[in-house]
Amino acid sequence: MTDVLRYSAFTTDPAGGNPAGVVLDATGLSDGDMLAIAAEVGYSETAFVLPGDGGAYRVRYFSPLVEVPFCGHATVATAVALGKPGTLAFSTAAGEVVVETDGRTATLTSVPTSVVAVGDELDEALALVGWAREDLDPRYPPSWAYGGARHLVLVARTRERLARLDYDQRGLGDLLVRYGAVTAHLVHQRSEDVFDARDPFPVGGVVEDPATGAAAAAFGGYLRALGHVREPRRLTIHQGDDMGRPSVLHVDVRHDDDRVRVTGAAVPIKG
Repeated sequence: MTDVLRYSAFTTDPAGGNPAGVVLDATGLSDGDMLAIAAEVGYSETAFVLPGDGGAYRVRYFSPLVEVPFCGHATVATAVALGKPGTLAFSTAAGEVVVETDGRTATLTSVPTSVVAVGDELDEALALVGWAREDLDPRYPPSWAYGGARHLVLVARTRERLARLDYDQRGLGDLLVRYGAVTAHLVHQRSEDVFDARDPFPVGGVVEDPATGAAAAAFGGYLRALGHVREPRRLTIHQGDDMGRPSVLHVDVRHDDDRVRVTGAAVPIKG
């Protein structure tokens, strides 16, 4: 029987954050086995750890429906669950991700980020999330942002617009798959360096993620690409508040580095 640990990431309270399954030894498990375990666990992702080369850990991430190339919250959970404070190297489908951990928190350094503007698909995307063009913050153009996985970034003009999330799950999932993305990263700027976010994840069979580290990395790269990072900048992203699972993600971005650092705590889920 496969031993699955359960951690909640980007929180110090097991009732908050985003739960992740962690299998510390996935040796001998097939792709089908991993997908079945992730579906049974039922969290947005379960991480599966395998021996890697040169002391690195090979890590794969499965949602209840599909494998994804990278998952931030499950990376933080895995780093803490390994119980090895220091610097760890995770070999993922997106590339190598370096993780520093003190045993309670973890900081991941993403693969290089990139951004592409949303094109003619914008009106379809807005219709699927129930927004209008007037709901968008004009300072932040709709974009496809990548930080290990691809995300649709839409920034709302008001917090109230972000709070009223009612989207077409099948339609949005189809759109995201068509453009090679995993979530829609819906954001509102609370203050200069503080943002609120919500992340529908229909691609993985999850209505909404309470914390999305990969999207946070992509968003940091998005701000850098827009020229909003002229000196080292630390962002705080609050996610999960609208779901009753508050999460806090710290995002460090540099103008001279296209990689982004994302930091959060993780705690075991008892029972």
